[in-house]
Amino acid sequence: MMMKPERYYSATEAAKTLGISKQTLIRYESKRIFPKAKRNAVNKWREYTLEDIKRLKKVLGRGG
Repeated sequence: MMMKPERYYSATEAAKTLGISKQTLIRYESKRIFPKAKRNAVNKWREYTLEDIKRLKKVLGRGG
């Protein structure tokens, strides 16, 4: 059985899901409130999985 490839969310999409701005997401990462995001090997953009977003929601105190 073939597994479905994992979906990655951009910083903009992740921030929107978290209810914060992209700038806040990046600031929290730089201040080490959030762990560093995985980077795309080609374009170096931040990539978030659904599990990453759930983890960040917990850090924000918004469940998960």
